[in-house]
Amino acid sequence: MTLPQILSITVLIGMMLLFIWGRLRYDLVAVTALLAALAVGVVKPKDAFSGFSDDIVIIVGSALVMSAAVQRSGVIERVMQITQRRVRRIRSQLLLLTTSVAFASALVKNIGALAMLMPAAMQVAKKSDTSPAVFLMPMAFASLLGGLITLVGTSPNIIVSRVREEITGQPFGMFDYAPVGLGLTVMGLIFLRFGYRLIPRDRRATASLGEALDIQDYVTEAELAEGSLAIGETVEAFEERHEQEVAITAILRRGMRSTPHRQTPLREGDVLILGGAPDALERVIAIDGLKLEGLERELPEGAGGEVGVIEAVVGNESPLIGRTAIGIGLHEQFGINLIAVSRHGARLAKRVGRIALQPGDAILLQGPLELVFEQLSALGCLPLAQRQLRLGSVRKGLLPVAILAAAMIATATGLVPVAVAFFAAAALVILTGALPVREAYEHVEWPILVMLGALIPVSDSLRTTGTSDLIGEWLSALAATLPPWGAVALILVAAMAVTPFLNNAATVLVMAPIAATFASGLGYRPEAFLMATAVGAGCDFLTPIGHQCNTLVLGPGGYRFGDYARLGAPLSVLVVLVGTPLILMVWPV
Repeated sequence: MTLPQILSITVLIGMMLLFIWGRLRYDLVAVTALLAALAVGVVKPKDAFSGFSDDIVIIVGSALVMSAAVQRSGVIERVMQITQRRVRRIRSQLLLLTTSVAFASALVKNIGALAMLMPAAMQVAKKSDTSPAVFLMPMAFASLLGGLITLVGTSPNIIVSRVREEITGQPFGMFDYAPVGLGLTVMGLIFLRFGYRLIPRDRRATASLGEALDIQDYVTEAELAEGSLAIGETVEAFEERHEQEVAITAILRRGMRSTPHRQTPLREGDVLILGGAPDALERVIAIDGLKLEGLERELPEGAGGEVGVIEAVVGNESPLIGRTAIGIGLHEQFGINLIAVSRHGARLAKRVGRIALQPGDAILLQGPLELVFEQLSALGCLPLAQRQLRLGSVRKGLLPVAILAAAMIATATGLVPVAVAFFAAAALVILTGALPVREAYEHVEWPILVMLGALIPVSDSLRTTGTSDLIGEWLSALAATLPPWGAVALILVAAMAVTPFLNNAATVLVMAPIAATFASGLGYRPEAFLMATAVGAGCDFLTPIGHQCNTLVLGPGGYRFGDYARLGAPLSVLVVLVGTPLILMVWPV
């Protein structure tokens, strides 16, 4: 081995040890590794920041934006409301989510399928009072397995198909991967159904200020607009359909206020005084097509900028104390709307605009964000946090889902590369107003992007120093002494071992020619070895850095580096034990 090769391996080993140690955050470890690689000369200064322009960085960042847009659309709430009534146990919820993402990954790129279903997992976790960590890592692993089923499920399959075409003149077809991929996917889903307990249950993403405060029991008012799902229901049926998460505390009908009875029917035009947690109110208003009364008033002319909702608390010296929003002319004088109020220890039943405010009341104010922040001081209110409370915000319904679907179809048909499709989709959801710019930036996990950008040139040092070629020579020599099943298993294990350090596409580019060469040297057909390369490159279950699906769930799941191996190591062993005979059965040598 040459000195650069030794230095490259040393830097990578040191980086892995720091990841496992866990005392430094993952982005700081990556930056440290990049500086070390620069210091010893295995990464050239001109290549130091090439990773930040890599497709993986663009894909992960864009996928996070798309995930936020789909979550904001309200589509997930509608689907999950139906699902959660029938599936309540954590194991059953986990099986439903992993199965959904696995088979969606067979039809579209696995990163796209995971981005689309991540919001559903977050909703289920919140509803079940469970850490998202229970669902997100198994879903990431399931998306990797599902991507093995078809040609378009993951990039390694496409590259391996091209290598086979170069060798034999015939590429792998769309469903040539299915027998092996389906078998491994079913095995993996069964394992994840029971093995999720290996994930530490205390893993949670860092709570924001808004989440830490978590004020509940707001009261708001909404009108049953034409076409609302609630029209014709009784109060009892309405509350039961929403699983008692919200309560109708009063009904205003034709200007008359009444206390609702359980069998009171709801009619078009009724104004409902609703009480509940902000997330529950948001879901009910979105699902039932209700119209927030406080937003009938138009915002002031010339009030540009992004319109949003701010959560604040009424201070002891506030001019709002003892007065109502209507009485003080909140909309007319200050240009903002009061859309919800929460008072500790009290159940409010008046119309929001007629509630006399008290010190300590939590309120939701809607308007152009710059204007709202400016007026908070004049109103004597303390901003708590700009939580993701979307009461009164405009939802674009199916638009984000349609944009994401178009992006995935474009990649599946080969019209555009994945990075371009996802970047364009992320730009479109912002340009169309389906996701405000502020929320888009908030949902991007910047430490993850820094980690990826810093690690890519460090990992590429294996190739530039010739270390990957040297490893290939060792594998070829070792494989010559093994039986066919041992040679296939060796290629499978080698690809699984390399892919955490290179990205999966680079792993195939390095390993596929090696696999084909010694298959030919041993007198074997190349298909089994190429298939083993594709499976190994697509099955990185040991680290968050080998595949963008694993990286995507790192921040939202609150995982540590070592958590991946706890669940991923036994799954990797199962892939080798089940995958090797399965490959040989379908593709005899």
